[in-house]
Amino acid sequence: MRGSLDTDYLVIGTGAAGMAFTDTLLSHSDATVSLVDRRHAPGGHWIDAYPFVHLHQPSAFYGVSSVPLGHGTVNQTGINAGFHEAAGADELCAYYAKVMDQHFLPTGRVRHYPCSDHSIGSDGRHLITSRLTGEVQEVRVRRKLVDTGYLEGRIPATSPPPFEVAEGVRCVPAGDIVRVTERPERYVVIGTGKTALDTCVWLLSQGVSSSAIQWIRPREGWWLNRRFNQPGEGLPEFFAGVGLQFKAMAQATSVDDVFARLEADGFFLRVDTTVAPTMSHGAIVSETELALLRQIGDVVRRGHVRRIERDRIVFDDHSIPTSPRTLHVHCAAVGLARPALRPIFEADRVTLQPMFWSFACYPAALLGVVEATIADTDEKNRLCPPIRYWDEPRDYLSSYLALLAHERARAAHPNITAWAKGTRLNPISGLGVHREHPLVTQTWGELKQYGAAAAANLVSLLR
Repeated sequence: MRGSLDTDYLVIGTGAAGMAFTDTLLSHSDATVSLVDRRHAPGGHWIDAYPFVHLHQPSAFYGVSSVPLGHGTVNQTGINAGFHEAAGADELCAYYAKVMDQHFLPTGRVRHYPCSDHSIGSDGRHLITSRLTGEVQEVRVRRKLVDTGYLEGRIPATSPPPFEVAEGVRCVPAGDIVRVTERPERYVVIGTGKTALDTCVWLLSQGVSSSAIQWIRPREGWWLNRRFNQPGEGLPEFFAGVGLQFKAMAQATSVDDVFARLEADGFFLRVDTTVAPTMSHGAIVSETELALLRQIGDVVRRGHVRRIERDRIVFDDHSIPTSPRTLHVHCAAVGLARPALRPIFEADRVTLQPMFWSFACYPAALLGVVEATIADTDEKNRLCPPIRYWDEPRDYLSSYLALLAHERARAAHPNITAWAKGTRLNPISGLGVHREHPLVTQTWGELKQYGAAAAANLVSLLR
């Protein structure tokens, strides 16, 4: 054992949540922080992501609060022309390296331990073990351990497929299709989530014929329309989307009716309008991407794949043909975990979990502000009760209800209010520039008209 070090906070994980939390903790306190990650650099799952991945949200709303991401530009070409830039994996990895090297470490209050594992010994001691040397160092944590990996899921790049693959079958994770050297006869994309959507869009945009793609979709999903999720000049329409949600939630007679109303408004999208979605993960797509995806006519809905053999793909009670010249693209990892909830704030621990419907980095950064500025643990947990990551359509409503239920309580704390009004991670923080815009004034009227009814009706719909 190399010896020991003292730190106020020991943050496990340098992905988006851990970096956002650490950033606001540093800016709102004089705490020292040690960050540990098994990966070689900050960035979390972006380091392992498929090379053609991009944020599904604008760069302007992502990252850490104190360091802008991107240049505020609008795409002039490509599938998402007219929408604000959304960083890709390489840009995100470079961004987080910059945050660590140029903003965290120069404070003198941050230590970074990459390629390292954290463990707690039988005597309760915190230990950091280097994956490269095996060297072990004890860490004395004066305040709290910060667990950013409690909800960490699995992604195709680092997880085996959740089905059997027979010898001789060509099956790769999404990221490996860019390295294919022998042209497949056709592609079978397996999965329902954003990775599968991205993979299909990328193949089609590279000139692969839609007739050469088979898409196995165990579930159908609801997707947010990119048009309602833009910064800058797009904020009035973003805010109008909030008004549409309040109106739908106030008037709907069921969970399905909420989605039907918002689909009619163009706020929610689905690939196949003839199939009722059972999934809602909150990812964003554009109508142009949707038009591409609808070109794929060979869609299989037989549930989950159980086994791929050289000549057939096996489901629970059915099979379909395949061939050795087919490339099967595995996009079917579990994704985000949904374990039992635990209090976010405890005497010696912070366990990062979502609190409401929002873009990913804003809630994590907000928790850093709460930890730094509020002393009482019970009060912190009153303001920030955790919720599960959304999976089904009703989860969207319950997470939105959580936002409405606790936003007013958090607003009673001046430090939290001031930060929320100024951080770029909160999309609504930039709305003041557009206060005279007709959409903004109209939406304020809708919020006053439908706000109370929406909150009350959500409670009824979720019973």
